[in-house]
Amino acid sequence: MQTAVGYQTERLHKTIAKRTKRVYDHLAPMYPASTYFFHRKAHKIALEMSGVRNGMNVLEVATGSGEMFRQLVRMNPSGATCGVDISPRMAARTQSHARKQFPKASLHCQAVDCRSLPYRDGSFDQIFCCYLFELLSTDDIYQTMEEMYRVLKPRGVLTSILIGQQVEFFNRAYLVAASVVPAFWGRQMDHSAPSILEATGFRVTGERLVKQSFYPSRILTSIKS
Repeated sequence: MQTAVGYQTERLHKTIAKRTKRVYDHLAPMYPASTYFFHRKAHKIALEMSGVRNGMNVLEVATGSGEMFRQLVRMNPSGATCGVDISPRMAARTQSHARKQFPKASLHCQAVDCRSLPYRDGSFDQIFCCYLFELLSTDDIYQTMEEMYRVLKPRGVLTSILIGQQVEFFNRAYLVAASVVPAFWGRQMDHSAPSILEATGFRVTGERLVKQSFYPSRILTSIKS
């Protein structure tokens, strides 16, 4: 049986996408600070775990302000690197900075709803997704994972970074923050993500828990089976 709190959270997340878009549009210039203080270590380890190689077709879903996206372009100068984000300002910022840093690379970032990716079936060797699922309802998570499964090539790899749940004090603080600004913080999905991945057709092949400062992250690699 779903608790009252669980029902309230789920009901909220069914209507959160427009608010999330507005919040991240406003925060686009400041958002890189959170990556620097809390996400850099997880990004580095996720890249190592993914096995991404130069010459691949790579997609990042939910680029944010583009720190991971630029690392992907740097690692894949002879391939094609695409990115999508629900926030037009985030997408534009990512595109602009990456173009300046890598003017000869094949890259493109655009504002897209992750529940409907504008790519053909089997387009990508690798997909990266960092701190996105927390902002989606359960139905939207399934729909997004199904879209990522669709656009991956057979045996393609999905690398996900989630907000960890292994630190009790952090979990309590996160619950409070999420209740105040749900469109920015969302909800923690660490414990349920592997089962959703497997239900969507992925096979989880790697897992790593990471902590930077006080901020815990969980990295999962999955293969399209």
